[in-house]
Amino acid sequence: MSSEQDDRQRRGCCSSLAGFLSVLSESQHTSTPGLDKKINELKEEVRRQKELKETYKARLERTQDYLRYCLEVAKENGFLHLMSDDRESTLPTQTDHRQPSFQAVDVVPSDPRLAAVMDQAKLNGWYVEPEEIELHEQIGRGTSADIYRGTWRGLGVAIKWIHPTVFDASGSGQAWFAQELHTLSRQRHPYVLQLMGACFHTPQKGWLVTELLSGKTLAEWLHGHKERRRGRSVPLPPLAQRMEKGLEVAMALQYLHQQKPTVIHRDLKPSNILLDTATHARVTDFGHARLLADGEQALTGEMGTYVYMAPEVIRCEPYTEKCDVYSFGIILNELITGEHPYAETSFGPAKIALEVSEGRLRPKLPEHDDHDCRELTELICCSWNDDASARPSFEAINLALRKIIDKLK
Repeated sequence: MSSEQDDRQRRGCCSSLAGFLSVLSESQHTSTPGLDKKINELKEEVRRQKELKETYKARLERTQDYLRYCLEVAKENGFLHLMSDDRESTLPTQTDHRQPSFQAVDVVPSDPRLAAVMDQAKLNGWYVEPEEIELHEQIGRGTSADIYRGTWRGLGVAIKWIHPTVFDASGSGQAWFAQELHTLSRQRHPYVLQLMGACFHTPQKGWLVTELLSGKTLAEWLHGHKERRRGRSVPLPPLAQRMEKGLEVAMALQYLHQQKPTVIHRDLKPSNILLDTATHARVTDFGHARLLADGEQALTGEMGTYVYMAPEVIRCEPYTEKCDVYSFGIILNELITGEHPYAETSFGPAKIALEVSEGRLRPKLPEHDDHDCRELTELICCSWNDDASARPSFEAINLALRKIIDKLK
């Protein structure tokens, strides 16, 4: 009898336990919309953190490879002892020039490259004394320089005022200033910004004097705003006009690439392309430019802006002038679509750089089906090919663009 009672008790306990577990299981599968939203937010945050971790890991590995290469070069050339880890950071900071002061003591260029460029300026008549310049309102601001409207010898000009903090004690600021002056002073092309003079009184008065344009960049002309976002704040210019801007930029780059030595811009992007009053393009900002002899490759780390940067540059690999072709391909696609590159994604610059460097990401292409657009799409895809050697020259790009533009007329 007791055995039967025990069996009934056990069956009752099992039944109660099964019911309890069933209720518990149902409660676990029942959730409120607020809880689901919170869980999804946490999952998204975990995904973002994972992507960020992968991005930083990849960037760290490539940076370490590049630093090892730099140490090897320094050792081979006998200047390893000049490298020090106790220098203070000299990143450019925003400088207020609203009330320019000429009280600071000027210094003679300590960098031999800047001294050589200054001698050339004096010899060829484009050396400018500070008192020759009448500064007016500020018309532009950047991380390393501010732009002012000015008057020089009765002529309206633009003054690029390099921030004094750029000219650090190590001399790298003077070398950078010399590089931009040397590169820009050699250019004579209708679609390249014209250098008219320079003031070498660094660090307080390192000025580039250039032609004065409308002040509008290609980015502002195309989008009406600088932020990378979807939507328009100005009407999209006609396709023929956008194509003409692309052709003018390509003509400027063909001129630069066919010089001896070759001039690589390395920071080609819409914000570095100004428009004059007739809306013709001018390629500007040669602070990152590099001169390469025939057949030479450069390896100088990351230069430029991630969104427009070639994958081989992101990966810190040797590169040629074809890195400019890649940047132009991104710009040409932007001109055709009227959209900021990667605006359709939620990726930040680091994530974009990682995906581009791995060959997994390019901007969204035009959606038109007509023959002319297909030709443009093919040209764009060739220009941003992951294999730099497969990218066309700017001479070939110009020929292709002219044929397409003629068909549009």
